[in-house]
Amino acid sequence: MKYLLILIFIFSLSVSFAYASSDNWNNSPNNWNNSSNNWDNSSNNWNNSSNNWDNSPNNWNRQNGVYDNQGNSIGYVTPKDSGGVNIYDNSGNRVGYSTDGN
Repeated sequence: MKYLLILIFIFSLSVSFAYASSDNWNNSPNNWNNSSNNWDNSSNNWNNSSNNWDNSPNNWNRQNGVYDNQGNSIGYVTPKDSGGVNIYDNSGNRVGYSTDGN
């Protein structure tokens, strides 16, 4: 009985570790889907560029702007093809991302 409990405990630890590891990989910047070297995440891609009018801080009607508490534009977000979004400052520098949770 003692060995059975130990085996169950070890199995539950390995399952929880495997789940946590896979979740961390999905959110890791080392994952190609999240890498700034991936064209879909690059600010050189027109869809992500600050030179694109849809992302420009000069476009008062943009739908993807990020603003501070005083209402000043501090950046913009663009959707990723793999889900989630990329976050850029007004100069087009990628400052973060979020994943779709898969």
